[in-house]
Amino acid sequence: MYSGQRIAKVIARSGVCSRREAERLIEQGSVEVNSEVIQSPALNVTDQDIIKVQGKIISAAEPIRLWLFYKPTGVITSTRDSQGRQTVFEILPKSLPRVISVGRLDLNSEGLLLLTNSGELAREMELPSSNLDRKYRCRVHGRVTDEMINKLKSGITVEGIRYGSIKVTIDRIVSTNTWVTVILNEGKNREIRRTFEYFDLKVSRLIRVSYHEFELGDLNPSEVREVPGGRVKKLLKQLNIKED
Repeated sequence: MYSGQRIAKVIARSGVCSRREAERLIEQGSVEVNSEVIQSPALNVTDQDIIKVQGKIISAAEPIRLWLFYKPTGVITSTRDSQGRQTVFEILPKSLPRVISVGRLDLNSEGLLLLTNSGELAREMELPSSNLDRKYRCRVHGRVTDEMINKLKSGITVEGIRYGSIKVTIDRIVSTNTWVTVILNEGKNREIRRTFEYFDLKVSRLIRVSYHEFELGDLNPSEVREVPGGRVKKLLKQLNIKED
């Protein structure tokens, strides 16, 4: 099980939440170790310690697993929604264990969403420093120019937010729409829509087709497929994540 690891990492490995979320819960006083509420994540725990998060004892770390999911449009990537909209987690097969998403896709976006039982893996895959490409196919209303493509490649600032290099390739033009392939590795909130709006272009369809080496392939909307264990181990090694 655990052997002298930081408490937030242990919580993330149990699949309860990400390491960052674990640290937030600790600061809120929602984590107990051996029946004592802790206030700081600067604590190492062992397999002899009993850890509770929001009153529930966490389980031992399970093998890290990863799934491919085709997120359809009209559902949000959240565990709950104050407006009562349907969430991704409400439409997942009941046979899946507790999972969290690697990043998000907004309400009107579709395509590949990675799911995992490891908060640590999700966090590492989301970090821009991990340099993992996300590829999208986009239908844009209007014309995409070479000038726009060059500016996006160099990075732009929109309403005070700096967006790094975004690679855009024109695939085809259909009437007043342009289909493009977009590759980025930051994944900021609504990054593609906001950067295209900067050039007065509206993205009318947005499909994520790959995340790093993992591809949407022939998945159908709402379909889930588990990634083989060998590929997951290769990914963990690449991101320097230890399973034990």
